[in-house]
Amino acid sequence: MHVEFLVEEPSAEAALMRIVPRIIGMEHTFRVHPHQGKQGLLKELASRLRGYAKWLPDDWRIVVLIDEDRDDCRRLKAQMEGAAKAARLLTKSTARTTSRVRIVNRIAVEELEAWFLGDPDAVRIAYPRVSGTFERRAAYRHPDAVSGGTWEALERLLQRAGYFPGGLAKIATASAIAEHMAPDRNRSPSFAMFRRALTELVGA
Repeated sequence: MHVEFLVEEPSAEAALMRIVPRIIGMEHTFRVHPHQGKQGLLKELASRLRGYAKWLPDDWRIVVLIDEDRDDCRRLKAQMEGAAKAARLLTKSTARTTSRVRIVNRIAVEELEAWFLGDPDAVRIAYPRVSGTFERRAAYRHPDAVSGGTWEALERLLQRAGYFPGGLAKIATASAIAEHMAPDRNRSPSFAMFRRALTELVGA
């Protein structure tokens, strides 16, 4: 099986390049295609999927990953599903059986950085000066419910430990933390849904 990932930006690409092999195994192949932000991906999504639909091999699948960013999840998911429908590609929501699914739409709540906060051990391995108990604080206890912006919360956490005084380097941070993430211990519900959908997609 081969999986094509369509993501918002290079930081998501950096993370998935490290996380995906631990989910689907080395027997499957994948590529990650970053876009120029969320709106850029959404704007191009329908036409890109129509392009795929013209030649997509039977053993290829597509995963679209977008940050919630405090948008209405139902409306965002409907937009993603609509693009797939326009391309006549069956999604996890519309296919009758898993074997007929060609595309999976997933939303990171509220942002991809919630997935990093969902694995405190990976954060600490990448950045050893981070507090050994930060995940017990109310502000970080529920990764998908962090208030005030997930990447901002991660930035504050790292800056308190003496990292990135000039501002969070998103690609470098994504690479460093994802390098140590263990998919089966992540506390982010949206990551768990992503992992489950991906394993079902490839039959892992």
